[in-house]
Amino acid sequence: MLHEYRFKNFFSFAEQTEVSFELNRQVPASDLVFESPDGTRLSKVLAAIGPNASGKTNVLKPLAFLSWFVAHSFTSSKPEDEIPVQAHFFSGAADSEFEIEFEDRGQHYRYSLITNPERVVHESLHLKTSKFFSFIFRRDWSESDSAYNIRQQKFGFAAREAEKVRPNASLIATAAQYNVPCARELVSYFSRFYTNVNYSGRDHFKTSDVFEATEFFHGRPALRAQMSDILSHLDLGLAEVIIESHKFVEKGSGKSEEANIPLGVHRKGKQEQKLPFWYESSGTQAAYVLLEKILPALEYGGIVIIDEMESDLHPDMITAMLDLFIDRERNPHNAQIIFTCHAHEVLNDLQKDQVLLIEKDTDGFSEAWRLGDMKGIRRDDNLYAKYRAGAYGAVPDL
Repeated sequence: MLHEYRFKNFFSFAEQTEVSFELNRQVPASDLVFESPDGTRLSKVLAAIGPNASGKTNVLKPLAFLSWFVAHSFTSSKPEDEIPVQAHFFSGAADSEFEIEFEDRGQHYRYSLITNPERVVHESLHLKTSKFFSFIFRRDWSESDSAYNIRQQKFGFAAREAEKVRPNASLIATAAQYNVPCARELVSYFSRFYTNVNYSGRDHFKTSDVFEATEFFHGRPALRAQMSDILSHLDLGLAEVIIESHKFVEKGSGKSEEANIPLGVHRKGKQEQKLPFWYESSGTQAAYVLLEKILPALEYGGIVIIDEMESDLHPDMITAMLDLFIDRERNPHNAQIIFTCHAHEVLNDLQKDQVLLIEKDTDGFSEAWRLGDMKGIRRDDNLYAKYRAGAYGAVPDL
C-alpha cells in the first residue's frame, strides 16, 4: 500500500515534489478510500492532470524507476551500465533524490535513495516503530575511501557480501539474490508495480503489446476469464475473448511454429464469428492491454501506474476501469492506481484530494500540487467545470 513518494532534481522537477495518497479524517468515506493496517486513510486513485509538456509523465517516472531499481537493478543491468536517471538540465546538481513510504505485510517502511547515473550516493531503509522510524540499513558512498559505508540493523545480509554491492545496483536487489528474507519480500512488493512508463516516457501502444498480454492471460485462466467478462460488458460488441493456439508454417524454411492468438467472439443469434484481435478496434485492443496491467494488481495487490489513461479509450471506459478499483470483490487487497489523463471528465468521478495538478513555468521547471491542498475549494464544487474554466490553474496557456 503506497502512502506517498517524494523526489527532487529528476527530469523536469528540480525542487522537491511530494505525491501523497494519504487522506485526512475530513475526506468523506467512499469506496475509493480505505484504511491501511497502521490506521492511515489512503486513496485508491490519484489522477494527474495538466497541459501537454507540463511534466505529467515525469511525475510517474519516480515510481517506475524505483520499482525497477529496488527489484531488478542487480539482475537486469551489467556492472558497467549507467543508472537510468536524469537530473534537471538547469538544476546545477548531479544527484537525483527519491523517498517512498509504503506498507507491506503489516510493516510501514520508508526507503530513501540519492543517486546519479554513475553510482548510488545514499540508500537506506527504515521501519516505522510507534511514531518513529528505525533504520534497517544505511549505505553511503565515501569519496575519501572510494567505498561504501554500510550499516545494518536486523537486515540479515552478510557483511562480506554486502561490501561487494555494485555502484549501479540496489542493496535490496543484491541481498535478494542471497535469499535475505526482508530483501526478497521488498523485491516482491516493488515487482507488483504495473506500468506503461519507462525512462523515455510512455510505452506507446503497439501490436506486440497485444501478443505480450496474450501470453500473460494464456497462462492465467482466472484472470483471462475476468478480462473476457470485463471487455464483453464495455459495449464493445464482444460476446467473449478467447485465446487459441495455432500452428504457422514459415515460408521458405517450412518450419512449423505454434502461437497463441487472441480472438474476439461475436455472436448474432445462433451465428458466431471469431475475429483475430488485430482486426478489433484500437480501443478494444487498448483496453485488453490495459487490463493486463490492472487485473494482476487487483488480484494480488499492487500499484498501477498508467500514462495517458485515455489513450484510445472513451471517457466512459476510463470510469469503468476505475470502477474495478472501487469494487471490493474485484479489489480485495486495495490495489491503487495513479494515472495521467487528458479526458477531464474523470474529475466528475473523483474528490479534490484525488486530483494532482501539474504545471511547468516558462523556464522549464515543473511543479505538482494536490487539488485538495488548495484553499477555498469546496467539496461540493463542480471540479470539472471549474478546472475547465481555469480556476485551479494547470491548463494550457493558448
